[in-house]
Amino acid sequence: MIHSILDNDLYKFTMQNAIINLFPRAKVKYEFINRGKTKFPNGFAEELQEAVNNLSKIELSVPEKEFLQKTCYYLPPTYFDFLTGYKFNPKEVKISQYQGDLDIEIEGFWYRTVMWEVPLMALISELYFKMTGAEPFEEEKIIEITSEKAEIFKNMEISFADFGTRRRFSHINHDLVVKTLKETAPNSFVGSSNVYFAYKYNLIPIGTHAHEWFMFHGAKYGFKMANKLALENWVKIYRGDLGIALSDTFTTEAFFRAFDTKLAKLFDGVRQDSGDPIEFAEKTIAHYKSLRIDPLSKSIVFSDALNPEKVEEITNHCKGKIKFSFGIGTNLTNDVGVKPLNIVIKITEAEPEGWEWIPTIKLSDSKGKHTGDEETITIAKKTLDLD
Repeated sequence: MIHSILDNDLYKFTMQNAIINLFPRAKVKYEFINRGKTKFPNGFAEELQEAVNNLSKIELSVPEKEFLQKTCYYLPPTYFDFLTGYKFNPKEVKISQYQGDLDIEIEGFWYRTVMWEVPLMALISELYFKMTGAEPFEEEKIIEITSEKAEIFKNMEISFADFGTRRRFSHINHDLVVKTLKETAPNSFVGSSNVYFAYKYNLIPIGTHAHEWFMFHGAKYGFKMANKLALENWVKIYRGDLGIALSDTFTTEAFFRAFDTKLAKLFDGVRQDSGDPIEFAEKTIAHYKSLRIDPLSKSIVFSDALNPEKVEEITNHCKGKIKFSFGIGTNLTNDVGVKPLNIVIKITEAEPEGWEWIPTIKLSDSKGKHTGDEETITIAKKTLDLD
């Protein structure tokens, strides 16, 4: 299922490097959230535990390290040396099951546990379909479906990347999809968030940071300062590289209050991951104009539940107004005739150095996606003057 430490999304490596530098003693807790209320088959927890235990055996190979050094030039030599010695520790993950309900908790130093979310979710998804006997389309049909999408995107003359590791049908299907995309639309298909497939197919690894980067800053510095300090700290580490800022951890409304002229000029653009993409585009364009910044000098990366129809709608609206690209996930890597799982793993508590455990929360632009302690969510909304 997972045979390489690189079978993970780029933002986990970039955040790990930043955490090592800025918060080496911070601890965090994560929890599995089953949004779709899926019932897991008997024995699932035991099978998942075995797969998790096997992750402790993988390590960075010399060719993989050389690929990272070449493509991820913004990461320092000290990080590559660290990653060479890094191994997953299954003791950081607690898995249990009561009948069909699955419970997973992760706890430990943030610089270590940050790596668990993506491969663990990929394992859960693949193992679920395997144990339930799900029958995917034949390989030829999957190639046909993927090729048709690639042709559509190519004809739109847009740039898109694979963001589909976490809820893929399987590692094998993910491989087939990436291979097909590269062969069908080599100019439009610009890369993958999955570093292993970027390595295997000589693509650009794509990604910056995730919601947990901002969620931790909210716990450590308070909600009013979270966005600004999260972005300032990112610049402190990467100094202009990896310049796409995630906008919706505490709602886009709160984000743009912090995204002042300095930050708007430093970052290449923003990523939209919840809410209405057209509304977000208009708010983003208006914000850049209010700062006397030409929107056509900046970019939006759209990454929320995309399919070809949604991509076409966004393209038609944004063309000529602002630069844009797309990170497409489940619709690429799990469009095989089964219903994908609706699951996430989120950071729930943080313990900054010298502090006690503090709840972490996320206020999405889609209200149904708010996660975290209800009391803390209420406090955050009041602090940020949100409805």
